[in-house]
Amino acid sequence: MESYINLRTDLTEGILTITINRESKLNALNRETLLELKDVFQYVQDHPKEIQGVILTGSGEKAFAAGADISEFTRINEMSARKFAEEGQEIFQSIENSQTPVVAVINGFALGGGCELAMAAHLRVATASAKFGQPEANLGLIPGYGGTQRLTQLIGKGRAFEYLMTADMISAGQALDWGLVNYVEADRPAAQAKAIEILSKIMKKAPVAIGLVIDAVNAHFEDGTDGYQTEANGFARCFNTQDFKEGVSAFLEKRPARFKGE
Repeated sequence: MESYINLRTDLTEGILTITINRESKLNALNRETLLELKDVFQYVQDHPKEIQGVILTGSGEKAFAAGADISEFTRINEMSARKFAEEGQEIFQSIENSQTPVVAVINGFALGGGCELAMAAHLRVATASAKFGQPEANLGLIPGYGGTQRLTQLIGKGRAFEYLMTADMISAGQALDWGLVNYVEADRPAAQAKAIEILSKIMKKAPVAIGLVIDAVNAHFEDGTDGYQTEANGFARCFNTQDFKEGVSAFLEKRPARFKGE
């Protein structure tokens, strides 16, 4: 795996922790950081045996990621802005569609693009002090990295309208009540431990089946995709895997399954 300028990576017992490392900028997502995220998630995709789970977080205590780097906005026009948004959406979709489960550990502010990045993960664990917001309307903008779509999926249309149009920040407790996050823990060590606990459980399951769960759930939200058919196709595919045979054998023999992702 490459070393990065704006990311720190640590691989321990099959879990890759990716830390956005721009603490002095509140981990704002400049273009260079986005391209590094694109590269590291491509590595995750290419090494499923080596990496069975991902934790995505930000350096320091103040921010997971405090939005996009606004200084870059002064240099773009309508045409380049569309490309800017589409490139960001593509990167975040690669995270959402990753066959390896991704848990965002949200410490501090998750604003704008940072909130959008957290929503691209499969699961979210926040610290009690975390704050969430899509403040783009304050700048005369709307979210551009999929925030209008994922937020609506997670918290519903009415709340999404309010959240996006008022540009209000919400607390971790509110985010939990609305379904924006899965868990709220007291502090960063506890949130990190919860993410590891979740991923450790998932890593004991059949990797092919986990990837197909991700495909089927995501299919529900894809235009023109029949989620039921995606589910049926995935269900059928499982029957042609060694993991399915191992799972059935282990069940009948009353022993833990030893899945290999095949």
